[in-house]
Amino acid sequence: MSTKVTINRLATGVPGLDEILGGGLPEFSFNLIAGPPGCGKTTLAHQMMFSLATPERPAIFFTVLGEPPLKMLRYQQQFSFFDEEAVNTSIRYVNLADDTLAGDLEEVLRRIVHEVETHAPALVFVDSFRSVVLASETHANPNNNLPQFVQQLGMLMTTWQATTFLLGEYFNELDSNPIFTVADGLIWLRQSVQRNSMVRKMEIMKMRGQPTLPGLHAFRIGENGVTVFPPPSTVVPNYAEMAHSALPHRLRMGVPRLDDMLGGGLPQGYSLLVAGPSGSGKSLLAAAFLEEGARNGETGVMAVFEQRPNHLRSAALTQLIRNDQVGMIDRRVADLSIDEVVHQLLSEIHRLKATRVVIDSLSGFELAIAPAFRDDFRESLSRMVSALTSTGVTLLMTSELEDRYTDLRFSPYGTAFLTDAIIVQRYIEVDSRLQRIMAVVKVRASAHSDELRLYSINDQGLQISDRLYEQEGLLGGRPSRRVSGPTQHGDQLT
Repeated sequence: MSTKVTINRLATGVPGLDEILGGGLPEFSFNLIAGPPGCGKTTLAHQMMFSLATPERPAIFFTVLGEPPLKMLRYQQQFSFFDEEAVNTSIRYVNLADDTLAGDLEEVLRRIVHEVETHAPALVFVDSFRSVVLASETHANPNNNLPQFVQQLGMLMTTWQATTFLLGEYFNELDSNPIFTVADGLIWLRQSVQRNSMVRKMEIMKMRGQPTLPGLHAFRIGENGVTVFPPPSTVVPNYAEMAHSALPHRLRMGVPRLDDMLGGGLPQGYSLLVAGPSGSGKSLLAAAFLEEGARNGETGVMAVFEQRPNHLRSAALTQLIRNDQVGMIDRRVADLSIDEVVHQLLSEIHRLKATRVVIDSLSGFELAIAPAFRDDFRESLSRMVSALTSTGVTLLMTSELEDRYTDLRFSPYGTAFLTDAIIVQRYIEVDSRLQRIMAVVKVRASAHSDELRLYSINDQGLQISDRLYEQEGLLGGRPSRRVSGPTQHGDQLT
């Protein structure tokens, strides 16, 4: 017979938080939410409280700040999670400001005990517990014993079967404080301003009885409250098995003759990088890819990070967006994290049951990422590609590259190995005119063309023509400037 105690886990109501907690918040746990001023402690606490509190499982929110609860509620009611009907029914506010200013910890504890015994809450919040600590330090009261106070409070809350949250303004997790030892859970919020970007991160430093997701996790405070963005789980495709299995379904690209260059189309579930200089038609190719999908009954998602007006989109793509056949994520703010973008993409993929995804472009994407997240951009990009392709979608990404004519890097991040297929676009000079050429650099586990193809852009989109030196009359029977074919060296085409 098993004597193992089952710990019930509470759903916090905060998107992404349950995942990094390891499945939810342990019931009857004694927790500390810590961090500097303005990082979102009170908002996080209220969001959990309004999600968990019911008339059968009420909550008490103790305020020990100098401001009255009404002032705090004035700001909290701006969030969508706020339920005015729950106040004074499922949720009760108690102001401990006068007791705290007296500096007597025994009196503060007595008041908390009285309220809890009277109303029997299932959830207890104390904001800010740091104020209680500071008040006890500024009064010469021989009866004040902070370690004893913390231990008694924790034991009482556990005895009453209440899940407790203490909110405190702490700047250094290494500070010696008895509450760090007594607490069952320690949720640390951080924030910093880097190059005019506000970056907020959350860390579960401690949660007894369950494995948590380690590391710092980006979060954002919006009109719906706090949203946490844990790294998405990934499944890496097994290309060895794919090569020996039945041929995968090939997707048409929507550009005449490009499917033949790819060996019959782009294999479903692949990731494709389209790299080229400004004006080479990368976005047009990406739009054609989504439009072709719509013609075949497929929905798509497009994430745009380029600084360009909407009227430059094709009429066909604009109509697909209006018809909700293509979901649009248009983010041009400069404080994103890659995990946040991935979560938005996955949400749209799930909503539309999309099978085609476009990111236009990685260059603009990098600029939209907050500086704090750019140090591991390559690693995060790898995680993003794996997470998206593991859902079964086919991914097309564009990348802006400088055309130096003599050599061309087809991935500015050294990440060409992350993608399954690569198409390079570039310019050449022929008889004092710029011409566009295109080549398929790789299609993993598939034969493909190695030809350099000329192409043009007109009202019909991209038009691919003959091989570079086979177009009649282009060079007058002799090359005016010979351009070598593509040879792969690392991430370069020379």
